[in-house]
Amino acid sequence: MKTTLTIKGTHCASCKALIEDVCAAVPGIQSCSVDFKTGKTEIEHNEHTDWEHFKKEIESLGEYAVSLNEK
Repeated sequence: MKTTLTIKGTHCASCKALIEDVCAAVPGIQSCSVDFKTGKTEIEHNEHTDWEHFKKEIESLGEYAVSLNEK
């Protein structure tokens, strides 16, 4: 499955790398690609992905806000 959502607060290649690294550790997510200029994030995942867990992990990094209503 593929989902596209927005992560607000991204602004550089380090943001992209950090979010993609964290995504790799979230159960159910197979891949993640972040466009740091727009925040558009494409995620390949299985049907059992816990989106609240994903949101918590990303927002715990401090400066990001995940818009789950877009998925």
